[in-house]
Amino acid sequence: QVQLVESGGGLVQPGGSLRLSCAASGVIVSINVMGWYRQAPGKQRELVATITNIGSTNYADSVKGRFTISRDNAKNTVYLQMNSLKPEDTAVYHCNVDRLVTPKARYLDVWGQGTLVTVSS
Repeated sequence: QVQLVESGGGLVQPGGSLRLSCAASGVIVSINVMGWYRQAPGKQRELVATITNIGSTNYADSVKGRFTISRDNAKNTVYLQMNSLKPEDTAVYHCNVDRLVTPKARYLDVWGQGTLVTVSS
């Protein structure tokens, strides 16, 4: 059974920073794309950033220049460094993994449980 375990959310003042982490547990052979999505109250889930297994990144326009996604393939972990946070960044942030391969199975579109980020003074 594969699980994504997120950490790093919390309350931060506008202009502050947070770093989210998401680790995939279990025996893992490979992971294609890792990413972060967010869902604010009353809104649909939206893409924040993704990173491929060779380091190619993609960001939502709203976070470009403020957020940085990275990954450690040896640890099967993806990170999201969030700087210059704004109240509109408040949301539940979900980790996502696309095409995860274990010795026994292949998984498409695996989601973490989410971690709450609140930006408020």
